Amino acid sequence: MSTEIYRPKRMKFGAFLAPFHRANENPTIAIERDLEYIEQMDRFNFDEVWIGEHHSAGWEIIASPELVMVAAAQRTRSIKVGTGVLSLPYHNPLIVADRFVQLDHMTRGRAMLGVGPGALTSDAYMMGIDPLEQRRMMDESLGAILALLRGEIVNMETDWFTLKDARLQLASYTYPHLPVAVAAAFSPAGPITAGKHGVGILSNALNHPDGQQSLERTWDWASEAAAESGKTISREDWRVVLPFHLAESKKEAIQDIREMFRHEAEDYFGATIGRGPAPGEGSLEAAIERGSIIVGTPDDAIPIIEHVLEISGGFGGMLTRPGEYTTWDKTVHSLELWSRYVMPRFQGQIAPKEASVDWVSSNPAAKVNTDAVTKAFEDAGKNVPGNVDESQRPR
Repeated sequence: MSTEIYRPKRMKFGAFLAPFHRANENPTIAIERDLEYIEQMDRFNFDEVWIGEHHSAGWEIIASPELVMVAAAQRTRSIKVGTGVLSLPYHNPLIVADRFVQLDHMTRGRAMLGVGPGALTSDAYMMGIDPLEQRRMMDESLGAILALLRGEIVNMETDWFTLKDARLQLASYTYPHLPVAVAAAFSPAGPITAGKHGVGILSNALNHPDGQQSLERTWDWASEAAAESGKTISREDWRVVLPFHLAESKKEAIQDIREMFRHEAEDYFGATIGRGPAPGEGSLEAAIERGSIIVGTPDDAIPIIEHVLEISGGFGGMLTRPGEYTTWDKTVHSLELWSRYVMPRFQGQIAPKEASVDWVSSNPAAKVNTDAVTKAFEDAGKNVPGNVDESQRPR
């Protein structure tokens, strides 16, 4: 890993929206709440949201992120919408490319394509897909999709799809095409695929105990693969996923989410899909201690982001991974605090303001000119008010 830290001039902020909803909830209302969450992110000037595709296990209930993307785009002003991620082994690559060019047009360039092999083994099982082949299948599909997006005619035959003189009937709205990124977790597979094809990276395992070790190696894996393939990649196109919840105090933030954090870790990741943390690593306090989640105030969040920049070598975007840990009002307030006090620190918005404050406070010529105020009263033929501090005199 390079010792030089890449710091974007304007870091992108957004969400990796699986989403997670408890199995005992009304799914109609849950999906509507996802759309409302995206609306709130747009209101608070977040840059992007990546929406997951899942077909089993009862918690991550969006089967078609594209449908949510279209609905969200029509209900928002500027936030970009993407798949986080589309599981490529489940789809024919021509259909993926064709649909996402259409989404590129329908969103006026706000669509993004995040891809992966498929996160839930239960999804693959229902479709008769060998989990050991999913990463290879993703790589094959992504190569075809990118060629189609570049406007090429594709002839390709694998053991699971065939393309014959395949081409797109529409050119992309975005030049040369919409942004593409590959999910990366613990193994080298995601970063290597991203580097091989010259696309972005979505690192979504930092909340796991082993996530930091993987993050430290991610860029080396990706850049080595890019060099071998003659591709170029940019840290600007690397997003890191790290959940957060902010409140007025760290104590309040911890109290807000402790119970639901435990419920998600034990009931979903543990009992349902068998990916729970090891004993002693599943508590909220343990997650906070290892830097797997940001819980506290904006002042607590900023040094953690700095730390993640350092251990990774730098990246262009940070995404929260929303879990319904607390009430809706507290969730929205957390987004507001993040937008007001965290995002501007990493988007170049605070330093000019602070510099202006320092300049005015240290420059007598730039402060209130009481002589000018006195002259204004005298010119108007009025008595200058007495017993008023000079700095408080009206202008």
